[in-house]
Amino acid sequence: MAKQKKTPRPKAETPKGFRDYFGAEVQGRKAMLDIIGQVYHRYGFDALESSAVETVEALGKFLPDVDRPNAGVFAWQEDAEGEKPGDWLALRYDLTAPLARVYAQHRNDLPTPYRRYAMGPVWRNEKPGPGRFRQFYQCDADTVGAPSVAADAEICAMLSDTLEAVGIQRGDYIVRVNNRKVLNGVMEVAGVLDPADPDRFADERGIVLRAIDKLDRLGTGGVRALLGAGREDESGDYTKGAGLSEAQADVVMGFMEARREDGAATVARLSELVGDSVVGREGVDELRQIADLLAAQGYGPDRIVIDPSVVRGLGYYTGPVFEAELTFEILDEKGRKRQFGSVAGGGRYDDLVKRFTGQSVPATGVSIGVDRLLAALAAKGLGETAEEGPVVVTVMDRERMADYQSMVAELRNAGIRAEVYLGNPKNFGNQLKYADRRGAPVAVIQGGDEAARGVVQIKDLKLGAEIAQSASLEEWKAQPAQSEVPRTDLVAAVRGILARTAG
Repeated sequence: MAKQKKTPRPKAETPKGFRDYFGAEVQGRKAMLDIIGQVYHRYGFDALESSAVETVEALGKFLPDVDRPNAGVFAWQEDAEGEKPGDWLALRYDLTAPLARVYAQHRNDLPTPYRRYAMGPVWRNEKPGPGRFRQFYQCDADTVGAPSVAADAEICAMLSDTLEAVGIQRGDYIVRVNNRKVLNGVMEVAGVLDPADPDRFADERGIVLRAIDKLDRLGTGGVRALLGAGREDESGDYTKGAGLSEAQADVVMGFMEARREDGAATVARLSELVGDSVVGREGVDELRQIADLLAAQGYGPDRIVIDPSVVRGLGYYTGPVFEAELTFEILDEKGRKRQFGSVAGGGRYDDLVKRFTGQSVPATGVSIGVDRLLAALAAKGLGETAEEGPVVVTVMDRERMADYQSMVAELRNAGIRAEVYLGNPKNFGNQLKYADRRGAPVAVIQGGDEAARGVVQIKDLKLGAEIAQSASLEEWKAQPAQSEVPRTDLVAAVRGILARTAG
């Protein structure tokens, strides 16, 4: 009889593009989500928690095909092997597409406008890289059913307030605002957009959009090359250009360089560039209204600016677009200085709900990349600090476990984080090592002698660590970090130490 092969043990490793998060990281994210949620709530937005799984049809952007059913998303087909295969389902790739489905499904029961915020993980089946994961958190806020650009201005103001609330100082960020309609007007003047035939010049417009998006990386010379014949990079790779004439390229470059010292001056320059384009002038007017509304609320150019260089996936948006950029410098993996970059973005997307209802429904919103924002705070030295562990009640006599559980219950009922040591209590030194590894501020000790006298030993572990670094042998033996208190004073004694360490 052939020897049966052993089933190999599974590898204990996270899948590629995913990672695990531990105590302080989870608490740091939760604290940030709480702060962001408070700002959103203060602005009148209601929380929404929708399913992590949607039909691929509802998600829309990544409809699977025969050869690549998982393109862009993690998708599967219900009862794929059955006689009647079911729907294709997928993990959500953002929080906006699910909102469109929710609003279309429940619109008769929801107020109009509907203002909601949502927080949670999203998943993208894309190639991972340094700092780029297939699962990450987003915080969205959207207004559905409000055609006025006052809704867009409000989103920009809220985004500014949110960044400051989580600890990004004024001067370290800027919210930049543009408008898809203005760019369409510029494209029309440049001769690469025909209002009567929107599909005409589609390839050229795509190249122009990608070129504008590369301004920070390539500079004006590189962008102009892509607007014209094309560009060859340092490695010799050639990128096809849009084939615009010098005059056409001048119009597009004028748009990208239209930013002035204040919003009114920028809008005036954009008005010159769009000429007689109807859609262009409509976009300019919307930007003017946004600038006026923000100025009236006290949001000046130190926080929010009109900036025509913002592209932000303009094919998806139908009007104003905005992006929050952190302007301070960090060092990259090669030690080079660079700006941190974008941590949030959004805009107006009036056609998304239309996919379900057949009727255009105005909508605007913003999405904050939580992981990016946490990384930014860490880069500024404002990130998570090591979370203080629980008070550890040690076990000197396993027969008296009920006494130790009574102590920990008192501490917990007083609002103090605490636990009983539940490992092998035979080696007391291991219990103190465990407390150190947990980051415990205090260890509670009671042997049989202390129990008979009605006292406990309270060991201030932080003070003990400080003394150990600089104290003499005599000072260390005096054990100033450990004191004996009546059992009835346990909670008060622990509170006193926690108050000292917190200060």
